[in-house]
Amino acid sequence: MKIISIESLELPALKIYNTLRDKAFAEDNSFIADSPKVVNMLMTSDIQIKSILATQEYYDEFQDLVKSKNIPKLYVADKKLMQTIVGHKIHHNCMAHGVRPKESSLDELDDNIIMLDNITSTENIGSIARSAAALGVTSYLAPTSSPHPYTRRSLRVSMGYISHLKYHVYEDIISTCQELKKRGYKIFAAEVTDDSTPLWHVQIPKKWVLLMGHEGKGISKEVLDICDEVVTIEMQEGVKSFNVGVAASIMMYQFKNRYNCK
Repeated sequence: MKIISIESLELPALKIYNTLRDKAFAEDNSFIADSPKVVNMLMTSDIQIKSILATQEYYDEFQDLVKSKNIPKLYVADKKLMQTIVGHKIHHNCMAHGVRPKESSLDELDDNIIMLDNITSTENIGSIARSAAALGVTSYLAPTSSPHPYTRRSLRVSMGYISHLKYHVYEDIISTCQELKKRGYKIFAAEVTDDSTPLWHVQIPKKWVLLMGHEGKGISKEVLDICDEVVTIEMQEGVKSFNVGVAASIMMYQFKNRYNCK
């Protein structure tokens, strides 16, 4: 394991750690991940890691894992120098420069899909991915209008578990839902409406898509009309909604476990 000691900030290969921010991908679909837990999780996947920038303490602790990945460039710097390179204060001792994996086509997705409609928060994008991985919902759909699942913040909140999901970024929700229905999926919209089905009474099919809407606006009537069924979580009187990440977790748990208990 050859580690390159950094003594100068002029090395061109380090610029990506300073210039790459959320919503700003390089031409080769690069991304930056930070924190040992996230970087280590990425190294358990097939994702290409182009370089790591870390302290010596990180390499000492995780040398076996790093050696197993044959990463082209391993840079070592003290934490103070890392902060100078990155341009802001950091609370960890490791970053990685990787390449986003190829998106899965709709035909390659599994039987259970979590689908997002205009989610705006990178934290919600990441937390839903983490919950999906934990609950065994292995396919993840996000729109081009939302933060990408491989933005730095989304990756960190997902703890890197997005790398263990098949993902697809779609442009038009109506046509995408139509294509999914042609492939045998039943589409459930998570929304509070006058005729929505309480979650406990929903009949769970083998192939399903759970659609989560915008944090404030929810899901539009146009989109609800194309879905097969609208589902709502039973709540106490006077409480209007859950956080979208919490709601997604509750619904995915119910959908997965109630079908498996048949």
